[in-house]
Amino acid sequence: MMYYVKLGGILLVICAIATGILAYVNSITEPKIIALKAAEAVKSRESLIPDSDFEEVKVSDDFSYFVAYKKGTKDIQGYTFTAAKTGYSSKVLTMAGLDPQFNIINIKVIDQAETPGLGANCTASSFTDQFKGKTQDQMLVDKDGGPIKSLSGATITTRAIANSLKEQILVLRKEVESKQEVSQ
Repeated sequence: MMYYVKLGGILLVICAIATGILAYVNSITEPKIIALKAAEAVKSRESLIPDSDFEEVKVSDDFSYFVAYKKGTKDIQGYTFTAAKTGYSSKVLTMAGLDPQFNIINIKVIDQAETPGLGANCTASSFTDQFKGKTQDQMLVDKDGGPIKSLSGATITTRAIANSLKEQILVLRKEVESKQEVSQ
């Protein structure tokens, strides 16, 4: 019996040391990871609506967007936001740039863990380019009667992207229009 208590104690000490090391490494790397993600988000926004200054508008804990102003002015170029919906095997995060009339300028899939060779192809420009110029009402995949061509073997991923964009454009539109009504 004493043998098993001794083994359990040794295992406890090893686990405590390993946990302490992991906690220490996490405390060092977490701020760097957060800073890298923030820098990547800025680069993504700038690639969606170039030559713009961005101002964040926080609507709720779940939703915020950025107003894109022409560099050095207060002329609105458009809006950017991040939309998320669960695809086949992961949550797919898509950043979208919209013009002032809420038409899509461009999109970029910024995070996904979909099936390699199928859903993971959602990051390819051949897929994302088809969203350019589309409106909220056109956010339907071809299998649902819309203009968005589904990725071969990854209709669920395509639907997740289209539906998340449609939902967030609706929220953004309501928010912007309500602010315009208040200011008038």
